[in-house]
Amino acid sequence: MSNEYALNESINHPRRSLGNRYRTQALKFLELVDENELNLQWAEKNARQSVLHDFMNDENWKVLLKIIILTDDEKAVRALFEDFFTILGRNPEQLSQLDGINILDSAEKIFESTLLVDPLNPDIWWMSVGNSKKTLNNFVKRMKTLDLTDYRANILFSRRLERLRKYSHEDIFLELSRFILAQRPNNYEAWNELGRMYERRQEFDLAWNCYDQANTHYPRGKILDMFKDRMNSRLNGGQISNWNIPKTTDRGIFLDKMRSLATPSNFEITEVGDDINEIDKINILRSEGRVSEAFFLARKIALEGDEGALQLVNDLMEEMNNV
Repeated sequence: MSNEYALNESINHPRRSLGNRYRTQALKFLELVDENELNLQWAEKNARQSVLHDFMNDENWKVLLKIIILTDDEKAVRALFEDFFTILGRNPEQLSQLDGINILDSAEKIFESTLLVDPLNPDIWWMSVGNSKKTLNNFVKRMKTLDLTDYRANILFSRRLERLRKYSHEDIFLELSRFILAQRPNNYEAWNELGRMYERRQEFDLAWNCYDQANTHYPRGKILDMFKDRMNSRLNGGQISNWNIPKTTDRGIFLDKMRSLATPSNFEITEVGDDINEIDKINILRSEGRVSEAFFLARKIALEGDEGALQLVNDLMEEMNNV
């Protein structure tokens, strides 16, 4: 998969190269700190750029952390950890490590221990998870509790899921892919790839629903039209005897399911009462920052013919694209 869901690694090479270049520059400035204290500031600026360009390289984070510790800025160290843990899905257990400690003394040790449990490199991660059914099951359970709305978390976990697919855990891949897309549904390439997987499995209704989502976010791609053409070819060629576009009610059920997955299972949320009309529900969800939930609900009632909801769908898509 590509784009936000799983950036094509060949596309990512230029960013990785820039990350390495900035990290190298940061280390050069760090060596010159004794000559001029301003070099520490230049080291930090370059280290931050290295993380910005390649957040998947733990060496970039290590260099930045080392430099910030040298500045004796406890708030900056905590901010770095909070950003790092955001990429790892805001696991409450990880965040709790920062409570009541001298962060400057403990930072590097906490960082190294976190990487041992939760490595950024997806291949190293797979080596720690893939050989044990119990460990893999624990990952599945844990992932359903994480906040993956940050695009970097979305990329990190989608690359992990790519390893699941690569090593023949397709059912788990399909299940968890929907969790990722539920939290960040504006990635049409991910929807398209998921649709192709369902199509290969001949689960055509699920394929249609995924292509429909892809088409919503990227209508000029004519993704849904191409799927319809392929289905007509199957019908005309006798490969399948019967197929119809999913009914509105079935499409609504799919959207409800995606909405239910949009908020991690262990998050405390305010329930929106059934006595409130759907447009007001959407506005409440939106005001609480639950944009993905609002989007799926808006899509459902737009599907049922509510013109006001159609405008909300467009507004919500724009909001998601600007995050």
